[in-house]
Amino acid sequence: MPDVKPDPHVQPLKFLPILYVLFTVLGMWAIYMLCHCLPRIQLGVPEHAVDFAVRKHAYIECASFNVVTVLLLASYVMCILTHPGEIPLNDPNWEYSATPDPGQNIVKEKKKSGDRRHCKWCGKYKPDRCHHCRTCRICILKMDHHCPWIYNCVGFHNYKYFFLVTMYAAIACQIISITMWDSVYKSVDDRSPFFPMFCLVFGQTLAFFLSVMLSTFWAFHFYLMCSAMTTIEFCEKNLPKQITENEGCDAPMDSAYNQGTYLNICQVMGYNPLLWLLPVPTTPGNGLAYLDESSPLLASDKLQPDLEATRKAPRSAMKAAEGAIAVRGRAAKLAAVAA
Repeated sequence: MPDVKPDPHVQPLKFLPILYVLFTVLGMWAIYMLCHCLPRIQLGVPEHAVDFAVRKHAYIECASFNVVTVLLLASYVMCILTHPGEIPLNDPNWEYSATPDPGQNIVKEKKKSGDRRHCKWCGKYKPDRCHHCRTCRICILKMDHHCPWIYNCVGFHNYKYFFLVTMYAAIACQIISITMWDSVYKSVDDRSPFFPMFCLVFGQTLAFFLSVMLSTFWAFHFYLMCSAMTTIEFCEKNLPKQITENEGCDAPMDSAYNQGTYLNICQVMGYNPLLWLLPVPTTPGNGLAYLDESSPLLASDKLQPDLEATRKAPRSAMKAAEGAIAVRGRAAKLAAVAA
């Protein structure tokens, strides 16, 4: 029987991570604006005593930080409110059957036996790149992972917003950690009141550590996006068990959905680069199909009819397949020369 979706109103404790994130953003914004920007803008200082160079830099820092903060909050809200995507209801293509149609070829990821993948909890066939989330209790399209910080899964429809959240959070922390050094130094050197000094030192320290962690996390997801992989697919390719089955070779195999860096980015961010950095829905497709004529998975369909078996195939079998491709290529060239 399919699981029932959990009602978020009966699990209030799961909103605590969201409240913590919002409280942290608000606290860092208050420290940066009240303890750094406003003193440098020099409000109430006589005109002849104003350091205009410092004021100009303060205006630039203030504007840049607030723009990034607005984009961060907008992306965060969209990431929370946007459903990542689920298998369509009452669609005969995805309803599980004990006697499946052997001619049904709408998916490429299959079991080693050649049968379509299905979810024993939802009672449905799984589209390509779809996985069941035991926290959300539904199958998520192109599932990346479940994120408690947004009380939601990261999947096909909200991955762009999640990517932007990590990027803008890293940028905001970098702005704080780079530009607030002068205020921190002066507060310690001039023996300022304890509370402003504590806020500046605390904010600077927290911003530095968060910038390192968030920048690393964003870089990892940027690599995944450019490689046409999700976190789950990355882990599947690099598990110790999988490495052993590949005869000890720990080099990750290319994604079957890789279409080149630019097109891989477009599959997440959309085809209009002007909208890439805005938290608006631009992800193309429906999350149910990912193959076209340029897909390497479709191009090698005759040699790799079973994606799941290919993932777990020994290294020697993969080399044999590559050799077969090379032989066919030489044969085609000889035929062309003979003609």
